[in-house]
Amino acid sequence: MADRIRQFMDENKEKLLERNHYLEDFDFKSLRQDIEVQAKDYFSRIQSMVGSGNPIQRRLLRAFPDIKVITRFRKGEQLDTDTREVAAAETAGSLEGVNNRWKDMSANDNIIGTTKSYLSGILRVSLVGILVLIQMVLIVMLGYWVSGSVYIYIFIEVASIFIIVGLVNDNRNSSYKISWICIILLLPVTGHIMYALWGKSGSTQKIEKKIMACIQHGNTFLHYNEKNAKSYALKYPTKSRMSKYMESQNFPLFKNNSISYYPMGEDTFEAIFKDIEEASQFIFINFFIVGEGVLWERMHTLLLKKRSQGVEIKFMYDDFGATLRTSPNFRRNLETEGIETAVFNPIHKYTDKLYMNYRSHQKIIVIDGNIGYTGGMNLADEYVNLIERFGKWKDNAVRVEGEAVWGLTVTFLQMWEISKSGEWMDYNPYRPTKVFPENDVYCHVISDGPANRPNNPIESIYKQIIHYAKKYVYITTPYLVIEDHMKQALIEAAKSGVDVRIITPNIPDKKNVKKLTNYNYGQLLEGGVKIYEYTPGFIHAKTIINEDCGIVGTINMDYRSFFLHYECGLWMCNRDIIDDIKEDLIATMGISHEFTYEEWKHRPWLLKLNQRFLNLFSTLM
Repeated sequence: MADRIRQFMDENKEKLLERNHYLEDFDFKSLRQDIEVQAKDYFSRIQSMVGSGNPIQRRLLRAFPDIKVITRFRKGEQLDTDTREVAAAETAGSLEGVNNRWKDMSANDNIIGTTKSYLSGILRVSLVGILVLIQMVLIVMLGYWVSGSVYIYIFIEVASIFIIVGLVNDNRNSSYKISWICIILLLPVTGHIMYALWGKSGSTQKIEKKIMACIQHGNTFLHYNEKNAKSYALKYPTKSRMSKYMESQNFPLFKNNSISYYPMGEDTFEAIFKDIEEASQFIFINFFIVGEGVLWERMHTLLLKKRSQGVEIKFMYDDFGATLRTSPNFRRNLETEGIETAVFNPIHKYTDKLYMNYRSHQKIIVIDGNIGYTGGMNLADEYVNLIERFGKWKDNAVRVEGEAVWGLTVTFLQMWEISKSGEWMDYNPYRPTKVFPENDVYCHVISDGPANRPNNPIESIYKQIIHYAKKYVYITTPYLVIEDHMKQALIEAAKSGVDVRIITPNIPDKKNVKKLTNYNYGQLLEGGVKIYEYTPGFIHAKTIINEDCGIVGTINMDYRSFFLHYECGLWMCNRDIIDDIKEDLIATMGISHEFTYEEWKHRPWLLKLNQRFLNLFSTLM
């Protein structure tokens, strides 16, 4: 702004003096300097108040988009929330980001985001909860009834020995086994009945067999290029082991890609809408959460436009993620409009087996087979900061254009077939519609879910990234509820001289999970891991990188993501994209609070007690 004032006055000085000859003796330079100082001060005060959302302030900022104010603060200085948000936006290169960075949305001062809840969804979830509760009550009553007999009691005691021996030798997760052993010991009769219904490995075997059949059918459309593997091994000899492991888990290596990283949800959806606008063949969309509001209306309007142009649309979402925030006719209305719709694992379908606990947490968008997105974002207003939930919401995502999109397409169609009860389809019509330029940008699309048990490839890939790190490991996760072996991997890396840093939220979306996250800090901090809490609000981004490679996707560092959810992500090793992610994470640490071991040790005793109790149920959180 000051440069504009200076330029205008310099260009018009002679005209002004000719028209106003009496100003010839006036100190023009001094006047110009005074105006510049006052203008800078005025706009500095405006931008310091951006967070208040005043419409007049937003109009001024849109009228003068080039205004920049540099906020300097000393290391260690305490910042209030507004100052931190301004500093964060400056780091990202745009002060417009403090409020509504989504330009077409922020142009309308009347737009306000929403978090709608529908009574139909609440009633549906409540009904399912009541059905589960009734099962629990019946089991307790049955346990009480049979416990009166000495012979039955002896039988139960003998059965306990066999069950516990079986659990110890089970190949499932140790936390899962410990949880069931505790239930059986605390509830000698009721616990056995619960385990027989819900805990045995065969209780959901029939469902998982159907799911694996769909996944294996989709895997037949994947192509493994030996030439790619050889050229990759020559270019990245130290990374080829991890790549070979991923190929062994049906995650092929793709090359000839272009990748973009988006540090915020607003950035991501701007790019998504632009790409959808240009779609000509088909659009695939899969989200965990769908919430009706401003963002959904924008997406819905755009999808209807593309459908009218003859573009095929497949829209998929998780039933639990959308039940409370979509109207009862949401799916029916989409299908009436010509949008093919699939719902993953309806919550009422398997209440007797508690399979409703297994959700599809994947987020995938594919456009014409050429462009794909994945990341932490969902389709709701808080993900683009149109409404404030838990402070400033930070998410991230990646856009890939190239051969790796086929991996996202196959992952989407596998989940589509599962949601359509195993209706197998031909994937070939959805292959890329263009040839990509040759380059050495390599990717793996990874995915996982409970049907894979006991095999857990994503957890193993995470551990390999930690073990193979030589300089640093940076992680972002909203939930840090990890197994002992994952803690040990992080601690071993830190003690080996690797700079291990984890960013978690300061403002949680789930208070009990936050307590467990904080409880897990102790061993990590003591072992040399650095932990930062994202002060402006809630960080929902799911990222892990070292100096050689990284993953951006839907995977939280918790038991639920590693064992109970269907997840996906993009593994990358291109230097440019890893540097982009690293730069964003370092900037995020700059506006976060570094949590210390001393701080952790001196937390309130009541919190310590609560955390120890909650830790018994960490696998259920």
